[in-house]
Amino acid sequence: MRAGPIALRLAVLAMLVVFVAAPQLFAFAFEPLTENGAPAIYNQGSLLFLTFSHLRTVFAAVAASTFVAVLLGIFVTRPSGMEFLPLSRSIVNIGQTFPPVAVLAVAVPLVGFGEAPTLIALFLYGLLPIFENTLGGLTQVSPTVLDAAKGMGLSPRQRLLQVELPLALPVILAGIRLSAIINLGTATIGSTVAAKGLGEVIIAGLQSDNMAFILQGGLVVAVLAALIHDGFTLAERAIARRFGLPA
Repeated sequence: MRAGPIALRLAVLAMLVVFVAAPQLFAFAFEPLTENGAPAIYNQGSLLFLTFSHLRTVFAAVAASTFVAVLLGIFVTRPSGMEFLPLSRSIVNIGQTFPPVAVLAVAVPLVGFGEAPTLIALFLYGLLPIFENTLGGLTQVSPTVLDAAKGMGLSPRQRLLQVELPLALPVILAGIRLSAIINLGTATIGSTVAAKGLGEVIIAGLQSDNMAFILQGGLVVAVLAALIHDGFTLAERAIARRFGLPA
C-alpha cells in the first residue's frame, strides 16, 4: 500500500474523529441546508456517544455472527457434518429472507425495546456472507496441500487449525467485511426501537425536515463504512501475502 492512500485514509479518520467530537466546528458547512432558523448541527444528543453506540452494536452483532457462522461452516465441511449443509444454509438464510424491520417487529415483544432487538436482527442478517465465505475458503484449499499435511502426520484437528483455516482466512475476512458493512447501514433502523445509534440523527432529521441532520448521520455512517472496508481489505491482503496467496 502506497504512502499516499494511507495518508489520505488517516486524514479522513482524523477528520471524522474531529467531526463527531466537536461537530459545532463544522456548523458553517451545514447551515445552507437548514430552513427557518433550524439548528445546523444535531443538538438532541452527543454525536460522539451515538457513533460509539452504533459501532458497539455493529461489532457485537458481527462478532456473534462470525462465531456461529465460522463454527457452522467448519462443521459442514467435515465428513461428519456434510449431510447438514442444506439445513445449515436454510438456517443462515433466515436473516436474508426476512428484512430487519420484520425481525425487529418480532423481537421487540420478546426482548423489549432498546439494543437487544437490534442485535438479534443484525446477528441474523450478518450470518449468510460469513457462512458462505467460510465454506468457500475451506473448500478451496488445495487437496494437494491437505495430502501433504496428512503425510506429515498432522491430525484432522491440526490440519484444520494449522493449514485450512490460515489459508481460508482471507476469504473468511472478506465475508466478515461484507457483514460488517451491511450491518453498519442496517443498524440505523435500530433507532426506531429506541436503540442508541446514528439512526437517531437521521430519524430526527426526517421528523423535523432538517436535511442537515440527515446528512450528518448518513455521512458518518458512510465514512465509517469506507474506513472499515479499507481496514479489512488491508488485513485480507496482508494475510494473503503471508501465506503466498493471490492478493
